[in-house]
Amino acid sequence: MLYGLDIGGTKIELAVFNPQLEKQYRERVETPKTSYEDWLNTIADLVKKADEKFGGKGSVGLGIPGFVNQTTGIAEITNILVADNKPILCDLSAILEREVRAENDANCFALSEAWDAENAEYPSVLGLILGTGFGGGFVLNGKIHSGQTGMAGELGHLQLNYHALKLLGWDKAPIYDCGCGNKACLDTYLSGRGFEMLYRDLKGEALSAKEIIQRFYAGDKSAVDFVGVFVELAAISIGNIITAFDPHLIVLGGGLSNFDYLYGALPKAYRRI
Repeated sequence: MLYGLDIGGTKIELAVFNPQLEKQYRERVETPKTSYEDWLNTIADLVKKADEKFGGKGSVGLGIPGFVNQTTGIAEITNILVADNKPILCDLSAILEREVRAENDANCFALSEAWDAENAEYPSVLGLILGTGFGGGFVLNGKIHSGQTGMAGELGHLQLNYHALKLLGWDKAPIYDCGCGNKACLDTYLSGRGFEMLYRDLKGEALSAKEIIQRFYAGDKSAVDFVGVFVELAAISIGNIITAFDPHLIVLGGGLSNFDYLYGALPKAYRRI
């Protein structure tokens, strides 16, 4: 059996597939933030439970919100601090007594979309995740382009440009620290938590993304104005990414991708840039 684990900042989800890639089982748990050992054990418990259910050791692959340096074997996962800069593949392989592989979650998402029968006509696919974090993956001719060290596609750590800062009001623009050590990374603006932080700092009220979107659809002026700014910010930032990759197809994933308004508003804003 094939075990795929989606490792997120808020949840870990296991999906089990048979050799025909038909989903047989899934389970979701919260991502522990207490310690690296708790994080490892949570993943191991999910895998061992699946082993018992299906009567054998399945092959294990992880989709992570970061990347594993192929030279050092160290993971860089700034959204999950307990696992950041840890040898996750070595440690999980030892616990589970089998090979464990990992790939950036946005790369996994982009590859899945590129391999979808509906998208087979597109030679290049750019996948963007607007979830707990913001990231991307680029697939060319059915293969992930991950670069020499695996850093290709770490789009969340590009930074706000001139036009984005101008939109946010120059000296009034909120500048956020990123877990990578830099400031003003796209991950801290275009992610779900960035959506919430921006609303708090621009509108003076702390709301969840769900509450902001509900207010937007109800016609609340503050929410409508804010979403307009967010769409412009996303269009500027994603526009730069499009310039670099020039993809045949762009697909969105993550929690904010469920905000249907974006699918009409983003292309219109991009064309205005």
